[in-house]
Amino acid sequence: MSPTVAVIAHRKKTLGAGLDRLRVLVSEQDVGRLLWYEVPKSRKAPKKVRRALKEGAELVFVWGGDGMVQRCADVMSGSGVPMAILPAGTANLFAANLEIPTDLDEAVRIGFHGRREPLDLGVLNGEHFAVMAGAGFEADMIADSSGDAKERLGRLSYVKAAARHVGGPLVPMKIKIDGATWFEGEASCLLFGNVGTIAGGIEAFDDARPDDGWLEVGVSTAQGPVQWARVIGRMATGRSEDSPFVRVTRARKVSARFEKPMMYELDGGEREPVTRLKATVAPGALTVCRP
Repeated sequence: MSPTVAVIAHRKKTLGAGLDRLRVLVSEQDVGRLLWYEVPKSRKAPKKVRRALKEGAELVFVWGGDGMVQRCADVMSGSGVPMAILPAGTANLFAANLEIPTDLDEAVRIGFHGRREPLDLGVLNGEHFAVMAGAGFEADMIADSSGDAKERLGRLSYVKAAARHVGGPLVPMKIKIDGATWFEGEASCLLFGNVGTIAGGIEAFDDARPDDGWLEVGVSTAQGPVQWARVIGRMATGRSEDSPFVRVTRARKVSARFEKPMMYELDGGEREPVTRLKATVAPGALTVCRP
């Protein structure tokens, strides 16, 4: 029996010849029912995913960037329904880490005929993420580079935002790893990783794998452009934990308390400032179509 296939598309994102071409490519496959949903913002996607799953979708194509994937993965976690990623965003970090190409025809082929693999997700304050999440410098940079600037400048918006926030303050924080205090002091950034590579091909977490049942954790005490340049340079040329301004470990559960509210982000989407974060790993929570 031909499967029910759903497409959840961020209509403002572009890939290849566009959504019309996607409809043609899907129609050429052995599809029973096609459920087609377009949204103007990624935050509108969860409602459509829930509807698709309720309608019996057996394969869900997600058209958009990391934020769109995150919103859909949060709903699809634990469902067992495969997600096929069509990387139409700015950075597409999750797709890049999984070697899913920005070639529309090939990405669709992978969705229908690639292998199905259960992958881990991180969970931060009750919300799933696929790539990375964090608070402090990185979250401030993400927030500053979102909206019109991101649409207009693409990856350059991240560079410009980073330059504006390298002088941000250090914040006293206490971080517990699996119940034991791991870090207590002032830091500028707390990062959680499910995969290793971030924008620009830099390895933030050298040993990260999305199928190992662990969450990577990093904290940076870097402040100012000189120290941050040293951190990024170390990530680009060696191992991030070799930097004197970085500590890295892995965990199944993490709790963090900040002296003052800090903005945090999940897969490039900013969230409101908080004084506490709780992170866990959800092993094998999302089934993804891979080459």
